[in-house]
Amino acid sequence: MSDTPLFGKVVVFGVGLIGGSFALALKAAGQAGEVVGFGRRLGSLTQALELGILDRAGFNVGQEVSDADLVLIATPVGTTPEIMARVAPCLGPQTVVTDAGSTKGDVVAAARLHFAGRLGQFVPAHPIAGAENSGALAARADLYCQKQVVLTPLPENSPQSIARVRSAWECCGAVIRELSAAEHDQVFAAVSHLPHLLAFALVHELARRDNRDLLFAFAASGFRDFTRIAASHPEMWRDICLANRKALLAELDHYRTQLDELRDALQRSDGASLEATFNVARTARRAWAESRAGE
Repeated sequence: MSDTPLFGKVVVFGVGLIGGSFALALKAAGQAGEVVGFGRRLGSLTQALELGILDRAGFNVGQEVSDADLVLIATPVGTTPEIMARVAPCLGPQTVVTDAGSTKGDVVAAARLHFAGRLGQFVPAHPIAGAENSGALAARADLYCQKQVVLTPLPENSPQSIARVRSAWECCGAVIRELSAAEHDQVFAAVSHLPHLLAFALVHELARRDNRDLLFAFAASGFRDFTRIAASHPEMWRDICLANRKALLAELDHYRTQLDELRDALQRSDGASLEATFNVARTARRAWAESRAGE
């Protein structure tokens, strides 16, 4: 096996949990010769340097991107278009760009606008991994081990560009899946974006009550498990919800219909209907958990 890393120079925009873990994983695998990072705050870059996530902090986008082998955009999706506008004019012919955004339709639209004739060099991706904590301190090399990363390749992507991005995430230990951008956004509106919205909503509603201290004092494991993701990064989830609002609104309407059905059953004291709903949910949840055993 060659000692030469697959990626001589990697540039990461956003050196928190997602971008930082990507850098650490590539380094641990020996597949990044040098990692250069960009961030909005000097303190974050300094911390990432101290933690060994970065080899250098970047200050000139054109200088760093022009000879990069791989660029990862791992910032909140609301900032992605701005970063694309800065990166696109500087791309070297060998540079492949990917992202870690939780929505893909808006990211692809921004890429079509900013990359134009170089669109083939951008391969959209979404790592299905994370934690409620954020920032460089939360980054770890094993974050992506056996976690799914969804690629949503564009018709303009060459097989070589897709393979480069696939290999980068595989070096991080990830399992690669592929969907279209539209399929991706529909799926994750249901199984990721909606649950976050619901968790935020429940905690927010309780936090506004006069007796909130009493309520939280008695909250136990059920509350903890259901609301864990309400500790997630507010800015990131604001951007995700807005970026995928069409699909998320549809899923929210489905959920409201389900809540109305449960409310009607309660109103009628219809225990049979409640139990039937709970049984279907339990069976589906157990089957899902068994399919993920060992992950």
